[in-house]
This record gives sequence, C-alpha cells and structure tokens, in this order.
Amino acid sequence: MPSWRLALVIACVCASRSVAEEPRRILDFGAPDAARRWQAVNDGVMGGVSEGRFRITDAGAMEFSGRLSLENNGGFASVRSRGGDLGLNRGDRLVIRTKGDGREYVVNLYTRTGRMAFSYRAALPTVDGQWAETTIALEDFIPTSFGRRVGGMGAVDPAEITGVGFMLSDKRPGPFRLEIESIEVLSAAPAAGR
Repeated sequence: MPSWRLALVIACVCASRSVAEEPRRILDFGAPDAARRWQAVNDGVMGGVSEGRFRITDAGAMEFSGRLSLENNGGFASVRSRGGDLGLNRGDRLVIRTKGDGREYVVNLYTRTGRMAFSYRAALPTVDGQWAETTIALEDFIPTSFGRRVGGMGAVDPAEITGVGFMLSDKRPGPFRLEIESIEVLSAAPAAGR
C-alpha cells in the first residue's frame, strides 16, 4: 500500500475515533432556563430537617449546598434534574466536573419506574477545594431503593433514564458545598442520527 493511502486510512480511523470520544454535554448550567430544570429534594419528605438548596452561579456552574442533619431520622439532601430524555446509550460514560468539600456524594440516575425512592447510584468522591473530573460508566451504577441495593436487577437501561441528581447522605451532620461545572457523556460509538 502506498504511504499516502496508509496515512489517509490512519487519519480516517483517528478522525472517527475522536468523534466517537468527543464528550457531549447533557445538562447545560449556562442555559437561560437552567435553574428551572432542577429541584431540591431533602429528607423533609420523610420528617427530617436537612437543608439542601441549589443555585446557578455567574460562572455557569450549579452550586449545591446546605446543612445535613440526622435529626428526626433524617440524613439526606439532594438536587435532581426534572424529567426528560438524556439521549444516553449502552456503553456511555458520564464525565462530571466538580469541586467539593472532601465529602463523598452520590450521583443518582432516575428512571421510569413505579418503585418508590428508586434510583441507580454511584459514588462521587471529592477533594476539598479542588476541581476534579469523575468518569462513571453507566453499567457501574447500582440499583437502590431508600439507599439500599435492590437485588435481581441488571444494569440500568439507558433508554429508561429520565434524570440525574446529586445527593449527600454520608451520615456526617454539618454544612456542605458541591459545585458542578459540567455533566457530559462519552459514547463508545457515535449515536445514530447525532
């Protein structure tokens, strides 16, 4: 094979790989209606007194902050996106850029289900005051209800995912703060029609 053809084949393979590996933002905190796409859900729904709130910063990130309390059998604060199709596919990986306070948060994926307090979860560790990117494959999320693993269920079906959220439930009362700059997806292969 002539060297120019080999170079062309290599260039095409590299170009298709970079397109497949190009991250796609699935929730944009810089959009004018970004705050309306999110809601805080805290342990007050079960009698607790934790305080969790969010705001969109001038820098176009979401700040999730408040105070975790274990009183009245409480112990969680969360923020979640309102329902909608996120366009995820099998083999996708979420890439989340955050700056935390050294506590371990949880990333929740919400699906169409009749189960109460159900989500697929993965750990989101943070380093106090440092920006970090965490990559989590969809198949690494585990099914949970009321914070406990649900047996007999397989990996999350990407077509069923309707929302994403962040939760603090580390049983350590006190103030917390997590900034989320971006939530992107890396696809194993480009999705059809995109």
